[in-house]
Order: sequence, then C-alpha cells, then structure tokens
Amino acid sequence: MTAWQVKWAEHKYWVMAHSQQLYNQIRVLAKNNDWSDETTDTFENLLHEAALQVPTRKTLTTAYEHVWGYFKKIATPEEKNDYLRRLAVLEVDNDQLGSFLKNLTLKYQVTYLMHSRLIREIQEEQEKNETLA
Repeated sequence: MTAWQVKWAEHKYWVMAHSQQLYNQIRVLAKNNDWSDETTDTFENLLHEAALQVPTRKTLTTAYEHVWGYFKKIATPEEKNDYLRRLAVLEVDNDQLGSFLKNLTLKYQVTYLMHSRLIREIQEEQEKNETLA
C-alpha cells in the first residue's frame, strides 16, 4: 500500500464516525488511486474538517456497524447479544459500544482495526478516564 492508502485506512472509520459526507468525499478522492500533492492537500483538509465535526448517534452507528463487520462471524453468541444491546442504547455522551468494539479488536487481534484512529482514540479516552477515576 502507498503512504496515502495507509493513512486513509488508519482514518477511514474515524472520518465515518464524524461525517458520512466527508467520508464519501474522501472515498471519491481515493477512488482512482491517482494521488498527487493536490489530492494530499485536499485529503488533509478533509481530515481537519472531520475533526471539527461532532459525531452523532447516526454517524457513530454507521462506523460501529462497519467495525462490527470484522467480528460478526467470529464473535460468540454472548458477544453478538452484547453488541446488539449496546447498539440499541448507543448515545454519543454515553458510548459503551466503542469500548466494547475496542476490546473485541484486542481480543481477536484484528490488525487493521488496531491501526485505526477510531479504535486508538477510544483506547486513549478509556485510559484517560481510568487515570482520572
């Protein structure tokens, strides 16, 4: 993978969690694998713009459903039920699903997700909260 593909893979679900519109813009930008200084600048600007967007229940749900796709065939029945329960009560201000998916990422050692900014930021937030507790 080229450097921009690696960076896009790292940020993909994080952008999706912030804005479906920005996610779609980056997908179009990356579509032809025709990367230049101009597309790099556009990509960086879109990442910056995504950072300014506050996730909503809808955007988090979309991103988390994509992340769940990595586990749906390997998760235990209990994990599937736990996922569905947490998804049903997902709130931006009380997000228990993100931590659950992060834990599954570590349990099943899903390398792609372990390098994901979304999972990494959930981990960092969880560690920060544990330190404050």
